[in-house]
Amino acid sequence: MQGLVETILEALPAEVAIIVVAALPVIEVRGAIPLGVSLGLPPFYAAFLSFVGSMIPAPFVLFFVRPIFRYLRNKESIKNLVDSYVERTMKNNRDKIQKYGALGLVLLVAIPLPGTGVWTGSIVAGLMNMSFKLAFPAIFAGNAIASFIVTVLSYGVAGVVM
Repeated sequence: MQGLVETILEALPAEVAIIVVAALPVIEVRGAIPLGVSLGLPPFYAAFLSFVGSMIPAPFVLFFVRPIFRYLRNKESIKNLVDSYVERTMKNNRDKIQKYGALGLVLLVAIPLPGTGVWTGSIVAGLMNMSFKLAFPAIFAGNAIASFIVTVLSYGVAGVVM
């Protein structure tokens, strides 16, 4: 499988590969920005492409997470897995979002660590029935912050402006 992914990424232009990788859960900007730079893109350009790619799933997750999870909970073979994931995700994030609202969502998405990011923020906002008008701008802002943090930590201030 890994060989297939490498073959697909080699066949794509670097820009498209970065956007595709950034749209993947868990990887997002944390992995796509360094990948972009390793493919020869300037850090700022790699960060921009990663940001764009990681935002693509957000509206779909926000609108479809509840119906998808409702459907999956009806599948006996994975019901416990889905319930466990939802419970863990909500337990770790619900209080922050309820206490701080959109700012809590911005912070959740902005922290570039595993278990945070656009996918997690979108899932939590969707499961909490947060309005799109509130959730999407918060996710956008948090992702912009995460992109900046990853770029600066990975390449330093000098690398960002080059």
